[in-house]
Amino acid sequence: MAELLTLPRARQRASTKREGKLRAAVVGLGKQGREDHIPGLLASDAAELVAICDDDPTTLAVQTAELGVPGFDDAVTMFDTVPLDFVVVCVPHHAGHSVIVAAAERGIHILKEKPFATTLEEAHELLGVCERAGVHLMVTLQRRFNPIYTSFQQLADQIGTPFVVDAAYTLHIPDPSEGWRGLAGEAGGGCVIDMGYHIVDMILWYFGLPDRVQAESSVAARPDRDYDAEDTALIHFSYDSGLYGSLLLSRFIGPKTEEIRLVGTHGIVHLERGRLQRLTNDGQVVESLVREQSWPAAAASQVNYFARVIEGLRPNISSPRDNLAHHAFIHACYESARTHLPISPKELL
Repeated sequence: MAELLTLPRARQRASTKREGKLRAAVVGLGKQGREDHIPGLLASDAAELVAICDDDPTTLAVQTAELGVPGFDDAVTMFDTVPLDFVVVCVPHHAGHSVIVAAAERGIHILKEKPFATTLEEAHELLGVCERAGVHLMVTLQRRFNPIYTSFQQLADQIGTPFVVDAAYTLHIPDPSEGWRGLAGEAGGGCVIDMGYHIVDMILWYFGLPDRVQAESSVAARPDRDYDAEDTALIHFSYDSGLYGSLLLSRFIGPKTEEIRLVGTHGIVHLERGRLQRLTNDGQVVESLVREQSWPAAAASQVNYFARVIEGLRPNISSPRDNLAHHAFIHACYESARTHLPISPKELL
């Protein structure tokens, strides 16, 4: 079965490309798709939403009616029915591979919700798929489009020689075993590859791929549940330059925390979700940047940027080849946790 509900107004929107706007669809109407990517497309001045896809008939019917676009329960049928310039893929991790391949085979560009893949091996495979098809794929990393995060390096240049990084990304999910995210075979892992992908990206963005990674992880938060995707991980990483750091990730430790603290010889830069500060080494605030949370704005900026990538006006800052480094870091974490030995992610590339 293909199209579950098509409104006359939606069919007209899907068949006519507005001048200057790229035609986009969303596959996957979970929380991320509904609360992040669809608002981002609706707010974009470079793209328009012309179709949606999800295998849940109730969710699909509701969203089709609300958005006024045709809805499909099968991505391939949607790709073969609606003219598209790109698709936003935000499906469970294990389902991403088939959607990416189907889109690439049809010359449809892809904005992929993180992670890029479930394994380093799959990341290499999908890189080949996209390059052979000649399509752009960009992984969604919204923090790269938020001024709080983009200003980090400007302040880091003012604290002398950095030598230690202290980072954490934690939140509380009562039952980490629930759903596909509790199964490593479907999710590719737990907190490291899932929620951790964003802060791993920031570490690579700000400091580059480490020379060594040593990690420990656990599935100990809910011993009464059966799951194998890690709920908590502690990762140590270091560079030959002398910079070293630690990263705590957890799907069980509350309250929700997201921060990076970089310590240098002449100060500290402290990044939180809505605030960026430069401090003296004794903790006195020198300057501060605060921004009300506006993730739809970041999502719209990301869509606009990707549209310009497709048009050849911007470089792809989160391409499949770029994300090999992310998967090398993540693979090194899992291999180190398994062997209890330090691993070089650079040697995995």
